[in-house]
Amino acid sequence: MDEPVTALADLAAQAKHLSPVLGRYFERSWDHGEGHRLYDTSGRAYLDFANGIAVTALGHHHPRVTAAIHAQADKLIGPTGAIGYSEPVVTLARMLAETLPPPIDTVMFLNSGSEAIDASLKLVRRVSGRPGIIAFRGGFHGRTLGSLSLTASKSKYRRRFGPLLPGAYHATYGDAASVEELFATVTAPDDVAAIVIEPVLGEGGYIVPPPEFLRRLRAIADRHGIMLVFDEVQSGMGRTGKMFAAEHSGVVPDILLAAKGIASGMPLGAMIAKKEIMTWPAGSHGSTIAGNPVAIAAGLATLDLLEGELCANSARVGTLLQATLQQKLQRETIVTEIRGVGLMIGVELATPDLAGAVAQLCFKRGLLLLECGKKSIRFSPPLIITEAQATVAADVFAGACHDARAGAPA
Repeated sequence: MDEPVTALADLAAQAKHLSPVLGRYFERSWDHGEGHRLYDTSGRAYLDFANGIAVTALGHHHPRVTAAIHAQADKLIGPTGAIGYSEPVVTLARMLAETLPPPIDTVMFLNSGSEAIDASLKLVRRVSGRPGIIAFRGGFHGRTLGSLSLTASKSKYRRRFGPLLPGAYHATYGDAASVEELFATVTAPDDVAAIVIEPVLGEGGYIVPPPEFLRRLRAIADRHGIMLVFDEVQSGMGRTGKMFAAEHSGVVPDILLAAKGIASGMPLGAMIAKKEIMTWPAGSHGSTIAGNPVAIAAGLATLDLLEGELCANSARVGTLLQATLQQKLQRETIVTEIRGVGLMIGVELATPDLAGAVAQLCFKRGLLLLECGKKSIRFSPPLIITEAQATVAADVFAGACHDARAGAPA
């Protein structure tokens, strides 16, 4: 059942005051969500494997998260960080620190991934006294002016916004030697404050680098007194089957950034660092609304559920989903690669047009998937999904790939 055209047109007309800068993958108006399903205003249900771009990590309307939000909203909504302490904020900071290996133990709460990136840029420059930042081609770190200076996944994100932050350089993702090449040709290592990287590439294509790559970056950073910053905004909070993707390589960064799934859809981000790095004095950085009590309450419920069962579910169901995709698509000529870890899975298509066609065919058949990279589709479902739900999604996707190859209209 399609959403009535008149209802969608009416809503689009009423939305004329919204800025056109926010792109939309699908022409649909949404009403509510429940678990792994999102419902449009006509009542049609969709398997939500887009997840608000990996944000609603525990699915829609998780009862424990919803109850925590309601309870906190009835008690206190406004932030209190500037005038004192709040027990939930202190508790979530402690819980986050305990998920990470020492000596990463000091937390600053923010409102988003971009804010966390910007905070880390200010911190590493202040602490090191160095201006340079190395990021990687294919990486996505946000769209604020600071974070955009590191983003290099699509040129459209940067077009006509320059000049961007000076001192930002880009190496080749997966190639540690390219960092050494930058040192030899572009910037001296003692001018570089930090290397910033996604342990698993998100917007750039859901690419998992070999563990040795991250280990070599750690060695390079240590050799030159450079801080290593892991942007786990998309790959963190159980998405890869562990709390943070860094755990798969055993590499411990100096700073780790989290957001998206950290509060199941509420606006929250975090910069977590070694205490010896988080030395800037009070007032050097801040945010009026960061650490909002309602978002913190959602974060507490989310983290508790992730530690209790859902990281393990992400690993188990993610393994099955990737194996099922491999089996169903092994003879599909338009699919060139299936990769990923946990419930962070990317499928590479032969061309960008095919990727777009497959995504739209899935949408028409009730499965929400988003494109990423140049010609890939990402699977980032809620971490609560079952093996049966994963198998249904794989079946729909395989059928869409078959029909896209046959030229079915999207």
